[in-house]
Amino acid sequence: MKRLEGKRALITGAARGIGLAYARRYVAEGARVAIGDIDLARARDAAAEIGDQAIAVEMDVSNQDSIDRAVAETVDRLGRIDILINNAAIFTAAPITEIDRDDFNRVFGINVAGTLFTLQAVARHMIDKGIRGRIINMASQAGRRGEPLVAVYCASKAAVISLTQSAALNLIPHGINVNAIAPGVVDGEHWDGVDAFFAKYENKAPGQKKQEVGQAVPFGRMGTAEDLTGMAVFLASDDAEYIVAQTYNVDGGNWMN
Repeated sequence: MKRLEGKRALITGAARGIGLAYARRYVAEGARVAIGDIDLARARDAAAEIGDQAIAVEMDVSNQDSIDRAVAETVDRLGRIDILINNAAIFTAAPITEIDRDDFNRVFGINVAGTLFTLQAVARHMIDKGIRGRIINMASQAGRRGEPLVAVYCASKAAVISLTQSAALNLIPHGINVNAIAPGVVDGEHWDGVDAFFAKYENKAPGQKKQEVGQAVPFGRMGTAEDLTGMAVFLASDDAEYIVAQTYNVDGGNWMN
């Protein structure tokens, strides 16, 4: 039997990368999925590729009206939301002495406030409809420690871990489980941007940082989006009913706790 048969999921930032891998795997496991993304055209292409079990909804998690519209549209078109994955996020890097306030506000507005207020909107729906739901937040190994050039991103993902714990304790009396996934270094198009930051600030050749971090993973390579999908399915399934407020590392052995 498929592990998510009959479930309805909303995944933010799902038109590409990790979010799209989650959407594909969830549909394979029997769920219907709303691909939420600020890039509606790309979300529609992703939904069309997956098939009629996926829909696209326009969603900017830095804007409350957009969050509310996306949640309402998902409920209208899918009937309800049983699972939320807060996947939308952005990366930035700079030395402490060069951090820009607008850049800080943008990262926290998407990575932290976007997670909180999307979680809030979906939790309200779940409580109102008596849904024993699952909410999965995307943290990071960067939330487990500081890094010299990545203070803002690290702090945002540490906040996601803390927010996961608080939300989980608040919502479990309603039968809503909240947990998080902390990936390590995951290959994909986003790493071109990450690599560029390090090329700039560490005087590295393009591609050098990516090669270095991949070689440093105990498993022997960078992760892929598909490496994360098993945990996303597990946390959304009945097998995870007694798991509350946890952040799971899926990182090839980079971080142990």
